[in-house]
Amino acid sequence: MPFQPNQDDVKAINTIRTLALDTVNKANSGHPGAPMGMAPAAHVLFSRFFNCNPKNAQWLNRDRFVLSNGHACALQYSLLHLLGYKVSIEDLKKFRQLDSITPGHPELGVTEGIEVTTGPLGQGFANAVGLAIAQAHLGATFNKDNFSIFDNYTYMFTGDGCLMEGVASEAASLAGHLQLGNLIAVYDDNQISIDGSTAIAFTEDVGKRFESYDWQVITVEDGNDDLEGIYKAIEQARAEKNKPSLIRLKTTIGFGSRDQGTHGVHGNPLKADDTVEIKKKFGFNPEEFFVVPDETKKIYADIAQRGAEAEAKWQKSFDEYKGKYADEAADIERRVAGKLPQGWEKALPEFKPTDDAVASRKLSEVLLAKLSTVIPELVSGSADLTPSNLTRWKNAVDFQPKANGLGDYTGRYIRYGVREHGMGAIANGIAAYGANLMIPAIGTFLNFVSYAAGAVRLSALSHQRVIWVATHDSIGLGEDGPTHQPIETVAHFRALPNCNVWRPADGNETSASYYMALTSTHTPSILALTRQNLPQLEGSSIEKANKGGYTLVEVDGKADVTFVATGSEVAIAVEAAELLGKQGVKARVASLPCWEVFRSQSSDYKLSVLPDGAPIVSVEAYTTMGWAEFSHAHCGIDTFGASAPAGQVYKKFGLTGEAVAKRAQKAIDYFQKLGHPVYSPLSHQLAL
Repeated sequence: MPFQPNQDDVKAINTIRTLALDTVNKANSGHPGAPMGMAPAAHVLFSRFFNCNPKNAQWLNRDRFVLSNGHACALQYSLLHLLGYKVSIEDLKKFRQLDSITPGHPELGVTEGIEVTTGPLGQGFANAVGLAIAQAHLGATFNKDNFSIFDNYTYMFTGDGCLMEGVASEAASLAGHLQLGNLIAVYDDNQISIDGSTAIAFTEDVGKRFESYDWQVITVEDGNDDLEGIYKAIEQARAEKNKPSLIRLKTTIGFGSRDQGTHGVHGNPLKADDTVEIKKKFGFNPEEFFVVPDETKKIYADIAQRGAEAEAKWQKSFDEYKGKYADEAADIERRVAGKLPQGWEKALPEFKPTDDAVASRKLSEVLLAKLSTVIPELVSGSADLTPSNLTRWKNAVDFQPKANGLGDYTGRYIRYGVREHGMGAIANGIAAYGANLMIPAIGTFLNFVSYAAGAVRLSALSHQRVIWVATHDSIGLGEDGPTHQPIETVAHFRALPNCNVWRPADGNETSASYYMALTSTHTPSILALTRQNLPQLEGSSIEKANKGGYTLVEVDGKADVTFVATGSEVAIAVEAAELLGKQGVKARVASLPCWEVFRSQSSDYKLSVLPDGAPIVSVEAYTTMGWAEFSHAHCGIDTFGASAPAGQVYKKFGLTGEAVAKRAQKAIDYFQKLGHPVYSPLSHQLAL
């Protein structure tokens, strides 16, 4: 369809510009330049193409919009207000203020209409790839002839900063391989970053780079005024079904300002006299603020009405779909309701002490295979470590474009390639597509989750259920040495709010970690899993481990010491307790597979696991940082590891039953000499 100009298009564009300008100026903080430069593209996109219903922000088949250059959020908040989302003029006036719904960068769950949390540059780009993957998978899974239940587009605005970040490059490379024709990125090519002109650091040919990624690249030379050119570019992008599209939009940052085209309009409010002249130039009264002319209101009311009609048409189609494809419709409705399939937990295996010793990464493989048959929304994948992470179940179909002969879009196994950071951010996008439509599990070595720390942080901040299958979790991986042996990694992620780190010690604890990861619907989980075999422990159970910590070995009467350990070191603590028992020393053992979940238990329960009366000694093949919360003395590693067979490395660092028993005896002797009662560190915390 040819471009149909509206006589009030320019007024609407200038409304967006002045709203964003007033929003930033009122806060005396923010980024006015990009919103002023991108307003024409935003207006053309939303007025001509974008499908959304502001009266129902969660409509399943809405188009998704991601502002990867999240510092430009005054643009997005202005659009949300104009469209009729629950973002009022008062909310715009409270931009960047305490407890407002218009924070300094977009946050999922804070502002209606925001699809993902963006801020760190490049994250939103990768999130958009995840949103596009989700649509492609759900469409391939549920769409039928004459019924397009999932056929939306994902649109993303991005800038020079995002395209400099490696995470965006990782995601773009994968998106091109996957032929995601439902993904359209609009690149704000204004050649300015915080430091100044991109000439100082970013002079590559972005278009050629994206063509090499197998994207369609379309250039609009005048992004300031050529509305027809912008329209045709988006139309061309939508017509390409086998490639993602990058629209290279050449704009002027801070368009209309006397400092336009410079970094002076990037991250600071504009001067008062400059603002006056801008408003005059755009036909607005400089003495009035947050003005929305009636003509602009009508345009955006019409967009909202179009969206409401589109949803009504979709709902009618879905009602017909339910009549013909009852099982598929019920599955969609169950997912949307946030319910896992009835009885899914029966697939979790339970283990006896007589069962064989097995590496927890292998136990994870068993669990994924069983869970994949009962939880269809569970999708797995790995960063080119499938044979090591064991994240792919037998007979899994790879998520691939059908054209390459390697799988199809119904596939539930994603080959991310060696792209840990991109994988994590893409998984956030998959999780964000719909609250519970897909549950991503992603695999790499625990040490390399650090590569993706930015994405993990945003999972936690956004309250997204993303499951990291993080294998080779300690010095137990052995010969690969210090470069691969995580010492500090878990301490980092344990310090991250709303992130559950699980380090299971055996089969039952591994089952528990999956149970809790799947039922923690607003929290990401990192499952730290071993390469080496672990014995099945006497006294463990799924039910006990679900509490994050429990008593594994109890003694009669008063204990002399309590060991508390995680993962592969729990068995070492049990061995140490047995050695001490032969010497007449009573040693309890507690397993603490997840600190975060354990903290949520009642005070009485926690003190029953780590009680007063005897020293508590932690045993873990990581840094001892953080263990003072639970124990008095610590057996751990506060240096890097070593390259050697695992048994030799454990011996080198004093993590054997014999060495741990000796350390525990020293702790017992020390507290006996003090001659006063021993209180659990938990008791001290409760007293504060």
